[in-house]
Amino acid sequence: MIELHWLREHMQHCPTLAAWLHAQFDYEFASQSLTDWQQEFAAGQLNGDWPALVALEGERLLGGAALARDDLPERPELGPWLACVYVQPQVRGQGLAERLIEAIMAEARRQGYQRIYLHTHDRRDYYVRRGWQVMEQFQAWRGDNWLMQRELF
Repeated sequence: MIELHWLREHMQHCPTLAAWLHAQFDYEFASQSLTDWQQEFAAGQLNGDWPALVALEGERLLGGAALARDDLPERPELGPWLACVYVQPQVRGQGLAERLIEAIMAEARRQGYQRIYLHTHDRRDYYVRRGWQVMEQFQAWRGDNWLMQRELF
């Protein structure tokens, strides 16, 4: 059975999830080493910058998603952010990403936020089908990206 847990309660999985994210979003991490990102991500589990939920089947890590304080330095007035959504390729297509996303939104709602943001370069349509609205298109990381939002109430 797949269960969702806060990564801070399972820190043994933090280096692995951080490595997956570093590889998946390599364009964002072009100027940051894997080691530096792993340290930043681990610290973010404790200081509130990157609290992540992880999907575990027993002790097997399947994916994760984070409720980031800040995920787009050019837009510091916005937040919180859905960030770091990643599911292992062999378990994709089973609704796990959606389950992680919904749980992150529920946590943001529980914390009293009215809306949540994300940015994506290749999953705009996925999020639109799930109720997210495009706020604007912007150029970053050598390509088109979309800033999106979703109301929580």
